[in-house]
Amino acid sequence: MKPKPHILPIIILSQFACTTPWFAGNAISEDLITKTGLGTEIIGYVLSSVQAGFISGTLVFAILMIADRFSPSRVFMACATLVALCNLLLLSEEISKWMLLSVRFGTGFFLAGIYPVGMKIAADYYEKGLGKALGFLVGALVFGTALPYLVSGTDWGNNPDTIIKTVSALSILGGLSLLIFVPNGPFRKPSTQLQLKAGVDLFKIKGFRKAAFGYFGHMWELYAFWAFTPLAIQTFNLLNTETYSIPLWTGIIIALGGLSCSIGGIISQKVGSKKVATLALTISGLLCLLSPLLFELPSFLFLAGWCLWGMAVTADSPQFSSLVASAIPNELKGTGLTLVNCIGFALSIVSIQLLSFLANTINPKHLFLLLAIGPIFGLVALRKNYTISKQDL
Repeated sequence: MKPKPHILPIIILSQFACTTPWFAGNAISEDLITKTGLGTEIIGYVLSSVQAGFISGTLVFAILMIADRFSPSRVFMACATLVALCNLLLLSEEISKWMLLSVRFGTGFFLAGIYPVGMKIAADYYEKGLGKALGFLVGALVFGTALPYLVSGTDWGNNPDTIIKTVSALSILGGLSLLIFVPNGPFRKPSTQLQLKAGVDLFKIKGFRKAAFGYFGHMWELYAFWAFTPLAIQTFNLLNTETYSIPLWTGIIIALGGLSCSIGGIISQKVGSKKVATLALTISGLLCLLSPLLFELPSFLFLAGWCLWGMAVTADSPQFSSLVASAIPNELKGTGLTLVNCIGFALSIVSIQLLSFLANTINPKHLFLLLAIGPIFGLVALRKNYTISKQDL
């Protein structure tokens, strides 16, 4: 049964709209520094609190099998509303450090009902060609995370209130759209009972385990790269007395990753998700190792290199999710995707905090070398004997 033409566009637009609050705190970091009295370390704190919330949320959602036991569209809508409410609390005039971290934690917690649940909804509709569908879907997430930076880099985004109100409104609209226009999918097989050991049992499946390990390597690199790209551009500006807009170019670099996810999804229809994921992880790993040299290049080559990195670092994400979903039973797809997200984002906190700790002690040009650990680990996992499901072809 072929899904109706509007299904995938609605899922994509809703995913885009509801993930815009993810980096909203980082996009208004200067305003938050003024309100809280924190220094530049706020970059790591604000993003890590979102990641910690997301990890906690995905863990709870996975253990309770929320996306498999309840209507995923309703879960998506409820979480979209709560994300928006948490995000709006950033507008408080008297916001303390702990309030800031708490509301960003809450934002991350309820994003657990957006990102993996959105992928679960797509899997319920697209049993075949899932790599392509997830390519567009994760691309939408990447565009969503880039939007606050892009708005902040324009005259329209000079007022932090505008950024926060815009992304909060988008989140609510996205949740409503998906609830109204995307009912439960034809391949949805709800779980009738709670299985607390389901997550542990999933790792006994070889295909799931190897795809998950590849995803973990990808996640070590991804969010730390996004979080510290502003520092990279700032460092390049200082070394070369350039005046490139940090928020604008950060938004462009992240947004290009959304494009590469979509392109990778299309290519996966011909060559399979494993080959796309392997190529993307190889390119991003090489750029990790070459990153000190990028700062020595002329400005247009530095920006071109960082843009290429922004594309490679995300292109493998939907393909790993496709491999994960294709390796497990239908009634556990939501739990499997949520669990892999949970562990992957936990690793992202480690890499973000590691770079935050070292940012003031080592030359920023060498900071990104540490991200190569992830791609190397992921590529080792992928090189081992791995069978792709027919659903992925």
